Amino acid sequence: MPNKPERPCRVTLGDEGPLLVEGPVEVTCPDGSVAVSDRFVVALCMCRRSRMYPWCDTSHRRRSRPDQEPGREAD
Repeated sequence: MPNKPERPCRVTLGDEGPLLVEGPVEVTCPDGSVAVSDRFVVALCMCRRSRMYPWCDTSHRRRSRPDQEPGREAD
């Protein structure tokens, strides 16, 4: 574990969309690569649609929900 922070890191989970983490952050990706950001808040991609993975580029917004698909009636 790195140095003990003065306060805990805040992580915000949303129903849809990215995981928000107070930065700066260092992210270890599944392939072993490391992504670093010194921003005060970063958005981490949870859907893996981002072209900037692990950072969110809002690609999740292009996904339609089953209840919003054309030709389908909402219950």
